[in-house]
Amino acid sequence: MSHDRKFQWLLLSLILVAIFEILSLSGWQLPPIIAIPLFLSIVVLIGHQTLREGFQALFELNFKSINFLMTIAVMGAFYLEKYEEAAVVIVLYNLAEKLEDFGIQKSKASLNSLVEKIPKNAFIKGRDTPIPIEQVQINDVLVIKPGEIIPIDGEVIFGFTAVDESSISGEPIAKDKMVGNNVFAGTLNKQGYIEVKATKLANASTLAKIQEITMRAFEEKALIHTFIETFSSYYTPAVVLSAFLAMILPIYFFSSPFDQSFANALTLLVIACPCALVISTPVSIYSALGQAANKGIWIKVSRCLEAIGKIKAIALDKTRTLTFGNPVVTNVIAFGINTKEHLLSCAAGIELHSEHPLAKSIVQAAKEEKYTPHLIKNFQIKIGKGAQADCLVCEDQHHCIGKLAFILEEHTVPQDVIDKIETLQKEGKTVIVVCTHKEVEGLLGLLDEVRPESRQAVTDIKNLGIMPVMLTGDNATSAAAIANVVGIDDVRANLLPEDKAMAIKELLNQYHSVAMVGDGINDAPALALATAGITMSEFGNDTAIEAADIVIMSDYLIKLPQLIKLGRKTLQTIRFNITLAILIKFIFISLALFGMSNLALAIFADVGVTVIVILNSLRLSKG
Repeated sequence: MSHDRKFQWLLLSLILVAIFEILSLSGWQLPPIIAIPLFLSIVVLIGHQTLREGFQALFELNFKSINFLMTIAVMGAFYLEKYEEAAVVIVLYNLAEKLEDFGIQKSKASLNSLVEKIPKNAFIKGRDTPIPIEQVQINDVLVIKPGEIIPIDGEVIFGFTAVDESSISGEPIAKDKMVGNNVFAGTLNKQGYIEVKATKLANASTLAKIQEITMRAFEEKALIHTFIETFSSYYTPAVVLSAFLAMILPIYFFSSPFDQSFANALTLLVIACPCALVISTPVSIYSALGQAANKGIWIKVSRCLEAIGKIKAIALDKTRTLTFGNPVVTNVIAFGINTKEHLLSCAAGIELHSEHPLAKSIVQAAKEEKYTPHLIKNFQIKIGKGAQADCLVCEDQHHCIGKLAFILEEHTVPQDVIDKIETLQKEGKTVIVVCTHKEVEGLLGLLDEVRPESRQAVTDIKNLGIMPVMLTGDNATSAAAIANVVGIDDVRANLLPEDKAMAIKELLNQYHSVAMVGDGINDAPALALATAGITMSEFGNDTAIEAADIVIMSDYLIKLPQLIKLGRKTLQTIRFNITLAILIKFIFISLALFGMSNLALAIFADVGVTVIVILNSLRLSKG
């Protein structure tokens, strides 16, 4: 039977049993010869799985099972000749479970539908027939026509187009793609004909990673959910014992009729069933994960969604977070007999071997001037500091390139050079020093452009009562200049990766719950230590996706306060659900203990709260 058909049967059965339950409460009942087969058929048809698991728990004396309580309630209702109420118990309970399943499936639907839309075949240039995408090899050239979904991650090698990347990034505006740009599986080629060289296999694409991350998050249990399950494992047996005592003690001490004591105990069992409490968390988490995915925010572990809702401070890396991370060379200052061409060519030759954003900017500057990078050997990277190598073109082969502090570890720098560095730094520029054994050959000044949305994002973070802190490896002057633009007061500069990790420890001691936003490479230690590690990543950056707990795929900082709001809203929803479930249970358990409740009222109270909890949780999927 399909899921839709099952849901239709549930609704039809609910209407039917509700009608007979209302008639029963008004004093009109079906004769047993009709009522027993009718309601027994409904119970078996709708609740056969619940009953099967309930009987199994009964035989195993597993008093922790919710199905055990449901089975006891149904059997007890039939014993008391409350046939309508037996049907109501099973129908409402299964309806609640169905709504829970609906919440989970709805949260996963957007990702699943995206995966289903990806072409199963790809057209390889030079072939007349398509091949399965699983057979596409790295460096194969794919032909992508307008209106087609891109099946594999790759690099454009011919053509120009606009690609709708909203399926991954959540951003509705299509991005221009030309030769040299990357494209990603699951995105839509809107305009032009392009040829794409495959850079990843189908099972290693960005979308495949996102799917794996999201499904793993669905499977992870949130901290609150784990606590509730532990609580229920003790709570349910305690309720069974209380119900047994509620049945035996009145009979033994007050000579109460067995049926009345049994009915009171049965009512206590039903109302005490922790259905709403157990599902109060997972549906909320699933809905919020789905909503985050729709916004292009991929949460690797579900408990990080709770964590982000509790943070009191947030540490932000400067480069590639508050700024674009693509600085341009604005100053080339050569000293002595050295020329601009010599300085840039030598620096570019060394930086060709580095992945740092500043290195790429220096190489690009040499390329724009049509200078040929020098050949080098013995390249060594000094993470967070700079690099050194032997240049095969220069007379003095040994070269160091990096920040002033790194150069001073091995070389002497004249005061007039230091003064020039300080002047450039006051302009908010990052200064790279190029040095040999004999002399400082020159300085390169680079300026990183602040993202236009950074100031608004920082303002929104402050308005949420969260303290923003800048952590950067850049010098204090440059960091202060950027911090002044975006509105951050707490600035910590000249930090190596281990210094950033230490700063996170200090912030955790001060604020207890701290998020870290970084590029996922040099910031990996700090990301790991933070309560929640977040990467602003251009999709395709494998290191970034692996390093952080949460990945914002569009490099759009304004999504950060949106994520925090979603985390807070999720926590508020969970707390409301738990409070409502416990409050209703307390009220009706008290009524049941004093014989002031009945089975029908208990059923509607328990399952009614369950339905309310589920519907309230599903609101998170709407943002």
